[in-house]
Amino acid sequence: MQSLDWFTIIIYIALLAMGWMSICGASYDFDQAGNFFDFSTRSGMQIVWIATSLVLGAIILSTDDRWIESLSYIIYIGFLVLLFVTPMLARDIKGSMSWIKIGPFSIQPAEFAKFGTALCVAKLMGTYDFNMGKWKDFLLCALVILVPMVLIIMQKETGSALVYLSFFLMMYRQGMPGCLLFSAVAAVAYFVVGVRFADEPLWGIPVISLGKSVVLFLIQLFVCGMLHIYTPRTPSMYKLAGYCTAATLATLMLSKFIYPFDITWVQLAISVYTILYLLYVSLRERLLNYLYIALFAIGSIGFFYSSNYVLNNVLEPHQQTRIRVLLGLEDDPRGAGYNVIQAKIAIGSGGLQGKGFLNGTQTKLKYVPEQDTDFIFCTVGEEEGFIGCTIVLALFLCLILRLIHLAERQPYVFGRVYGYCVMSVFLFHVFINVGMVLGLTPVIGIPLPFFSYGGSSLWGFTILLFIMLRIDIGRNRLKRK
Repeated sequence: MQSLDWFTIIIYIALLAMGWMSICGASYDFDQAGNFFDFSTRSGMQIVWIATSLVLGAIILSTDDRWIESLSYIIYIGFLVLLFVTPMLARDIKGSMSWIKIGPFSIQPAEFAKFGTALCVAKLMGTYDFNMGKWKDFLLCALVILVPMVLIIMQKETGSALVYLSFFLMMYRQGMPGCLLFSAVAAVAYFVVGVRFADEPLWGIPVISLGKSVVLFLIQLFVCGMLHIYTPRTPSMYKLAGYCTAATLATLMLSKFIYPFDITWVQLAISVYTILYLLYVSLRERLLNYLYIALFAIGSIGFFYSSNYVLNNVLEPHQQTRIRVLLGLEDDPRGAGYNVIQAKIAIGSGGLQGKGFLNGTQTKLKYVPEQDTDFIFCTVGEEEGFIGCTIVLALFLCLILRLIHLAERQPYVFGRVYGYCVMSVFLFHVFINVGMVLGLTPVIGIPLPFFSYGGSSLWGFTILLFIMLRIDIGRNRLKRK
């Protein structure tokens, strides 16, 4: 074990210790009388999960990483079968059919399927002839990621399913075109701006939707930017950008001072003309980049005009409410917004140094629902204050940076890809969990690694991390490819 990365182990132990203390604070009952080691309490059971996680990590470290790699496809297929049968075996817990009861315990297969998917993707991308630049290979890799997502969504566990989108960060590192990642970011921008400001008038003109106008202008702006980056005809890009801006401003002035009309129809006509022009240039000069940019514009318009339908007719009612509350379209302090409001109060009341261990009033009086699972970070803020939150986030940052370092020093593709998969999963969990507690991201119900109570999540994160550590131990062997 001389090659074991002890720095990562130290971070892991520190996070486990701080997580257990937070669970003690979040689940403490005044009748408990400080008996944190009683197995009938949450803090006592978490000790069991921590102890078994350490044993599990030791077993993984004693296993040959080449054996783990050879079983990657089998592990992945096994988890797909388990995810498929889970709704048939699971009991309904708050509308979710993702928990399988085994004796006195319950497990959530979706938490373990993450490392199975990471192993499968790493094995696939480590094959000799794999090339992310080939559409066939790219789609096959995306399919490996999306299949478990669909199976988890069937369990009505949307939050756990969305975690798998983090694997696309790894794909970007391995050569996925940046425009695909940008398209995802653009889609989020279209949704937020379009839905949030759909009913807001532009410049005091009631017939013009601020959301629609801004999104259509963003689409035109993004298209011009892509033309500048991916095509050689830069002068035509400047002309197109000038025409779009001039037409939008001219019609806006006419609508403001002469006759009010909806200028989004003009913007839509400009966008359609731009798409037709790009398709014409693509056919005439046989350049695929123009076709791809045209498809981006078509997809952007289609996504934007379907976003309201998806929000109102596809998403579950509680998901609709959470998004509307997050965007400020609804005020529901006693319903969907209650958790976030109470979490903000708890964190804010902690101040700089916090109220001290077991002295948090919001957590002790159970004002915050799920405060020892999804909203565990509010306990850190109330009891440890800004300093404690900073230390916790700094530890997670060190872990993520260390995982990047471990991934980059792997001599073969399998280890590097798996390392970036692990890093992406941890980054997604930390960013979304802390963000939803602070009211910055939607409440989708995912745990904070090593902090949230529960055996499935703790075991899942431990397996993810320790497989990477085991792969890193074997990095000094001769390359196998």
